[in-house]
Amino acid sequence: QVQLVESGGGLVQPGGSLRLSCAASGIIFSTYTMGWYRQAPGKQRELVALSSRGGSLNYGNSVKGRFTISRDNAKNTVYLHMNSLESEDTAVYYCNAVSLGGSYWGQGTQVTVSS
Repeated sequence: QVQLVESGGGLVQPGGSLRLSCAASGIIFSTYTMGWYRQAPGKQRELVALSSRGGSLNYGNSVKGRFTISRDNAKNTVYLHMNSLESEDTAVYYCNAVSLGGSYWGQGTQVTVSS
C-alpha cells in the first residue's frame, strides 16, 4: 500500500517562508519522480515543482526563483522550501509520486498566506 503524507502547512505572512514535507511509504522511493502540486479554490491543480530520480529539477513559472524542491532518498521524503510567499500562493499543496509503476497522491496540506 502506497502512502504519501504531507506536513508543514499553515498560516504565513506575505514575504514569509515555509517548508513542506512529504513522507512516502510503500514505494521504492529512489525510483520515483517526486513532485509538488497545488490547487486553489476555483482553479485547476498546477505543477509547483518536480524532482526526478535522476536529479533534474523543474518548477512552475509562478514559483521559479522562490521555491526549491529537494529530496532525501534515505528518509523517503521530499521537501518544498517556499520563500517570498505571496497571497497567490494560498492553496492546498499535494505531494505526488510517479514512475512506470503508477502515480500516487497525498492528501494535501493547506498553505495560507495572509497578513
